[in-house]
Amino acid sequence: MKLTLTCKTSRVLVLALAAMGFSQTAMAEISRGALMATTCYACHGTDGHSAGSIPSIYGYPPEIMIAQMKAFRDGTRPATVMDRHATGYTDEEIKLIAEYLSTLR
Repeated sequence: MKLTLTCKTSRVLVLALAAMGFSQTAMAEISRGALMATTCYACHGTDGHSAGSIPSIYGYPPEIMIAQMKAFRDGTRPATVMDRHATGYTDEEIKLIAEYLSTLR
């Protein structure tokens, strides 16, 4: 099913989300974090639910995720591949991904 939003529908959606307390900036950042988090799903499973030995990251506390990603990136946490993935993200991007993953329920 293809969803097509008209200009009027888009404005109504933005106004509705704004009325619920979401600013346009917050919506853009959540979307950016959600988009970046999709790269995690190849190993960590659909929406971060791992079916195997790789840890699930679904609903993971953001402060722990941020600390672990930075540790992978700076080499203080041993890794097989996560150290290479983590080096591709800035502090801001790690925060956005962690915040998004923590919202999954």
